[in-house]
Amino acid sequence: MLYFNKFPTILYDPDGSGNVKLMTNILKRVRVRSNMTKEFALLDPYDVQDGETPEILADRHHGSPYYHWVIMLMNNVKDPQHDWPKSTRQMQMYLKGKYGSAANQNAVHHYEAPQSSGDTTIMMEVPSTYSGAVAVSNYTYEHQQNELKRSIDLLRNEYLGPFVAEFEREVVG
Repeated sequence: MLYFNKFPTILYDPDGSGNVKLMTNILKRVRVRSNMTKEFALLDPYDVQDGETPEILADRHHGSPYYHWVIMLMNNVKDPQHDWPKSTRQMQMYLKGKYGSAANQNAVHHYEAPQSSGDTTIMMEVPSTYSGAVAVSNYTYEHQQNELKRSIDLLRNEYLGPFVAEFEREVVG
């Protein structure tokens, strides 16, 4: 199933000229039930490898790249350009576009120090004057943010059919 195939259609006048067109209602929203994303029996944890796209994973895991939308929906990926981990090349281009020169990429983004109570391996953002503060560069910060996006959940294949059927019911209803 292609993602938008089951979406309802609407009559739409894109330029206000009175010439209406039949279009797919891409504004229709379906949300995964919150208990489903917390149900570990339905999901397999997975770490996205460099260069893997939702389509590549869908083909490998579900047998078809057309199920990329299932992976994106299950992991709340609304914008694959920003919500999905970037490849090494994409990160290079992103950093250059956002920060420009290597000097700006290596400039201080913020300072961190271990939290003083509880789990002291957890870092917290602190002022530069904080005792023990360590500078975190723009480069390091952006790479850390990208790495956090690598941990996703894949829907187990035995639940794919029922999931797609429920999605179709919800989007049409």
